[in-house]
Amino acid sequence: MDSLEQLRTFLHVAERGSFTRAADSLGLPKASVSLAVQRLETAMGTQLLHRTTRRVQLTADGEQLFQRARDLLDDVEELQGMFRRDIAQLRGRLRVDMSSGLARFLVMPRLPDFLQRHPGLEIEISGTDRRVDLVREGFDCVLRVGALDDNTLVARPLGSMPVVNCASPAYLAAHGTPHALEDLHAHRLVHYVSTLGQRSSGFEYFDGEQYRTLPMSGAVTVNSGDGYNAAALAGLGIIQVPQLGVRQALQEGLLVEVLPQLPAEPMPVTLLYAQRRHLPARVRVFMDWVAALLQPYLIVR
Repeated sequence: MDSLEQLRTFLHVAERGSFTRAADSLGLPKASVSLAVQRLETAMGTQLLHRTTRRVQLTADGEQLFQRARDLLDDVEELQGMFRRDIAQLRGRLRVDMSSGLARFLVMPRLPDFLQRHPGLEIEISGTDRRVDLVREGFDCVLRVGALDDNTLVARPLGSMPVVNCASPAYLAAHGTPHALEDLHAHRLVHYVSTLGQRSSGFEYFDGEQYRTLPMSGAVTVNSGDGYNAAALAGLGIIQVPQLGVRQALQEGLLVEVLPQLPAEPMPVTLLYAQRRHLPARVRVFMDWVAALLQPYLIVR
């Protein structure tokens, strides 16, 4: 248990960048905090902190220990509370990843309610469009839209998100509104790729039997959801985007749906997490909450 207290003290110092501030937050003398970190460094056999007159910074070894220690202490808290019946007593840190659009339009607006119900939780939200390494980067779960490419993780399918074709009123005023697939030869597509340098497959549509793609020209290629939506709003072309991400823009008339009879294939939405013998209650409760938030916007078969 002394080792756990040393780890907690080390985390306080690292998070606050100061022995003095860490001592104040812990209600301990500064000398006790300094001694605890020194003993931890001796036990670990490495220097964990760079100490200067102005601030304290993590060494490379300290960075590694910092992440592992947070996970370990979160698991200890989970173990201590494993028989609690009141989920409002959940404690610990959650690190989750999702697209920036889902974070902005769905999760962030409702997060205050979730945290009010679970005041003992701290949540780190990564809102990116890149595929994070869930295990290496220490994520508890990932909310992914699109095809899966990692079968080493546990997948919880939630359903599929409808995709809409849309463009700005200014773009349609300049180029006309397409009413059939043949009309697209006179239009531009905003191209989306996961990595710049890749080639976009074009406009996706269902021909009555299978999904196909129609190559289209376009002056702009982006690799982020924010950039994709911004390009459409700026009148740079047609986009094919999950409906939830442009719902407000469509309601406000900033974007207009086109070719509703030719939608792209709905995109699967999945929660991913690492295989563990016991899934922490805080992770399970958060995933259940996210699944409930998404349910009205998904096609569930």
